[in-house]
Amino acid sequence: MRFTYLLLFLFLLNCYESTRNCKDYKLGTYTSEVIINNQIYKSTFTRSNTIQVETYNNKIDSSQLRWINDCEVIFKTINPKNMAEHKDIHLKILTTTDSSYTYEYSYVGETVKQKGVAFKVD
Repeated sequence: MRFTYLLLFLFLLNCYESTRNCKDYKLGTYTSEVIINNQIYKSTFTRSNTIQVETYNNKIDSSQLRWINDCEVIFKTINPKNMAEHKDIHLKILTTTDSSYTYEYSYVGETVKQKGVAFKVD
């Protein structure tokens, strides 16, 4: 009986496959939402092949992009203003829909990750 439940569980696990059409989200304009300590942080950004320009709290920040693969990218702040901005950020797209993607990000080399959702504007 346990063997039957195990086979059923493995079958259902294999049937579930999250969608990741990451190429669809390499370029464009997006809004993003991240929840940290029960507070929502929203930003808007425009991404080209090599640059991302983000507006958060009426401040504009620009980063150079280095794509590792279609679903992972490294951000390097172009004009860092403090020590935290000197650290590169690694972002990984986890799942996609027709108009949004879920991602996780962290400073390069750190294990603590945050999750967020980006919605395509255009």
